[in-house]
Formats: sequence, C-alpha cells, structure tokens
Amino acid sequence: MRPALAFALVLMLVPYATAQTASHESVEKNSSDSATDKWSLYFNLSGYLVPHDRSYASPVFSADHNNIHLAARYNYEDKDTGSFWLGYNFTCGDNVVLEVTPMVGGVLGNTAGVAPGYKAALSWKKVELSTEGEYVFDFRDHNGSFFYSWMELSYSPKEWWRAGLAAQRTKAYSTSLDIQRGLLVGVSGKKMDFTAYVFNAGWTDPTVVLSMGVTF
Repeated sequence: MRPALAFALVLMLVPYATAQTASHESVEKNSSDSATDKWSLYFNLSGYLVPHDRSYASPVFSADHNNIHLAARYNYEDKDTGSFWLGYNFTCGDNVVLEVTPMVGGVLGNTAGVAPGYKAALSWKKVELSTEGEYVFDFRDHNGSFFYSWMELSYSPKEWWRAGLAAQRTKAYSTSLDIQRGLLVGVSGKKMDFTAYVFNAGWTDPTVVLSMGVTF
C-alpha cells in the first residue's frame, strides 16, 4: 500500500476510533452513574405472638442511597408508636466485612422522644454477627427512657438458609426476663427472606416472632 494512501486511511479511522472510545466511555460512565444513583429499598414485616399479652405486627421500611440510610418503623420501640430515622453507612474489609450505621431518630406515639441509635454487622465466610440498638429519651416521662437492642449470631451452611442465636431487649412487650433470648432459623432467596424466632423457651412461656422481608 502506498504511504500516502495508508496515511489517508489512518486519518479516516482516527475520528471513528475516537468516537467509538468516547461512546464506550460514555456508556461506562452512564452505567456507573446509574449504579451510583440507585436506591436500595427493603420492607420487613414481623409478627409477634406474645403469651399473656396482645400479639402485634411491626413493619419496618428502609432506603439506602450510597452512604445515606433512611428508615421508618412502627410498633418497634413501643406499641402504637412510630419512628423515623436518618443514618450514614460505613463499610470496610474484604474477607472480614464490617458494616456500621450510626443513626438518629424521632419517636412519636405511645412513646414520644428522640433516639440516637446504630446498626452494625460483622461477617466472615458463613458466620455473621449483627446488632442494632437505640436509647430512647422519653419526653413525656423521663422514667420511660430505655435502651432497646437486638442481636443475632448466625451460621449459613448454604447461601439460602441460616440458623443461630438471637437476643433482644424491648419495651413493646414484657416478660419475667429483661433480656429475651432464643433461637432463629431463616431461609432466603434473591428478593425475599423469612426468619422464625423462638424466645425464652425453657425459661418462661415462649414468644414466637415470624419475620418476612422483601428487597426492591
């Protein structure tokens, strides 16, 4: 091929190659921007079957965008009580992954006040330790202020099911035990999860909690 003709072909191909590269980079950038702008939504409904007390349901909705965490809860801190939360997500680690979300919430209803709180999870291979808690400052009755907590330690033999231990301290219902403790078994799929808890069996009449969650 003559040098002049070859040079002409190169000049013709450069704009095309540049356009293709720019187009590819644009697609990657748009894809990255789309992933960054995506919200992660989760809805959970837990039914509490409480002996010698009123059974009830507790819905929880959460939304995460990048590091921002938003949540709304009902019948969680107390019966006939709602709360709204704002938090910030932190994640670190590869083999051992730590996730921490400090939060602050407003509580309205049967109990009314403000609550600093947190969510945290530490996972390694098939083992996960998760916890969440809050201290509710009751504006109506200072004696009604309390610390609520929930903790789970679970092992997943397979990706789709897990078993372990759970404990909680709550004001929503009461038993002869200040800290409820028990066992959990859960199954999960791509978008849904279901977990059954049995608290206080062997200490007092057991409380059963059935929890179902959906990811959007």
